[in-house]
Amino acid sequence: MAPPGSKGFGQSPFPGGVDRGLTLESISALFPVFEQASAGAISVDAESRLTWINDSYCRLLGIEDPEAVIGRPVAEVIPATRMPEVVRSGRPLLLDIMEYRGQQLVVMRLPVFNDAGTEVQGAVAFVLYDDLQPLTPLVSKYRRLQSDLAAAKRALAKRGARYEMADFVGASAAVLEVKRRARLAAARNTPVLLLGETGTGKEVLAQAVHASSLRAERPFVAVNVAAIPDNLLEAEFFGVAPGAYTGADKRQRQGKFQLADGGTLFLDEVGDMPGHLQAKLLRALQEGEVEPLGSNEVAPVDVRVIAATSRNLEEMVAAGSFRADLYYRLNVLSIRVPTLRERLVDLGILCDTILEKLAAESGEPRAEITAEAINVLRQHDWPGNIRELRNTLEQTLALNEECSVIDVPQLLTALPAPARRGRQPGVPSAPVRPLQEAVRDAERSAIHNALTASGGNKAQAARLLGIPRSVLYEKLGRLADMSENPDE
Repeated sequence: MAPPGSKGFGQSPFPGGVDRGLTLESISALFPVFEQASAGAISVDAESRLTWINDSYCRLLGIEDPEAVIGRPVAEVIPATRMPEVVRSGRPLLLDIMEYRGQQLVVMRLPVFNDAGTEVQGAVAFVLYDDLQPLTPLVSKYRRLQSDLAAAKRALAKRGARYEMADFVGASAAVLEVKRRARLAAARNTPVLLLGETGTGKEVLAQAVHASSLRAERPFVAVNVAAIPDNLLEAEFFGVAPGAYTGADKRQRQGKFQLADGGTLFLDEVGDMPGHLQAKLLRALQEGEVEPLGSNEVAPVDVRVIAATSRNLEEMVAAGSFRADLYYRLNVLSIRVPTLRERLVDLGILCDTILEKLAAESGEPRAEITAEAINVLRQHDWPGNIRELRNTLEQTLALNEECSVIDVPQLLTALPAPARRGRQPGVPSAPVRPLQEAVRDAERSAIHNALTASGGNKAQAARLLGIPRSVLYEKLGRLADMSENPDE
């Protein structure tokens, strides 16, 4: 039979089962509530095989013959599912974002136990949201709570990371893949290599990996290799023995390796490291020991290294400017951090997050940003990535006093025309058009591109544009009216 009070396909794997204090009567009462409030529901047995799926989830997944999927491993039907993890661990996943065919679904998953509460009989899952837009207030509140928790952890640790996984903001497919690999990295103790342009958030991700690892309560020490003069790098990394050179301190000075002992050492812009130091870094990684400058003794260190670079290390290895053995030592698990140009679908939530942080830092009321202004931001190339986006929003607020809503006119004060996509230095700009006409054309083009990319699916197009479906329908109606009455 299906779960009590539900309509769907398949047999329940837990006809009399209870979830640690949850009676069958409670299950009977909860299922209709969850079904009505959710966009889909499924259940699996102890072997993670699909035993039941309701009508709304079938429509959401595009399953025409529900009976054909009953009995199959759930991972074959829903590749991104984490139901097997819930069955194995017996722990619920109360809020998770799952990617399915370019769509982000907010899912809750619960294990179901036997009467004694000692054996997992299966699990159930509910799609709480198939559109992330209504979750913006919840995500903001959740992020604030996580920030408070991170602050408490930092107060307990000698040195720690300021960011966690939730601080790497975004729900695009590219960001979800980055977070998936980052979770893999956090579960291991191997070196990690972060690859990406400047301003993409590599240090945020490095701190997030550290904060999610078993070393979270130990030090996180960051060093920017490019910012330290070559003649000071060795002392900065490995420390200085007492009286190592004229004028040196009579006390031993610890280097970054010693400061990070037991924790994580983040090497930013590792591609700028000079050759002589590359050899010493390789030895430190291989042997787990360092020799301070001016000392004949080695000191053991337990350090997990995360390196980052905006340069192409493979080309540098081929050219002989970066040691091949060090590259292979660092590149155990690599994560490519996408540029902002590759994740424009995240612009809306990124702007919301940045504006919230700017308000917290300044003590002023939080500014909002319109969908039209976000569409204008999508036309920019963003060579400086998220760092440039923050700078643009900060400039906009600074140039427009008491600005509570950022619209296109306010935004253009900080985003001049030469910086827009397609404009090349020295090439004359196009004739100036009325702002309303330019915005309308940009909006029409953005909507057309979104509908094309989504195959005409308006719900998915709205998600790509970062606006609610109701707003998209309103804009489509207005553009249709303008086409029929072009002189208006």
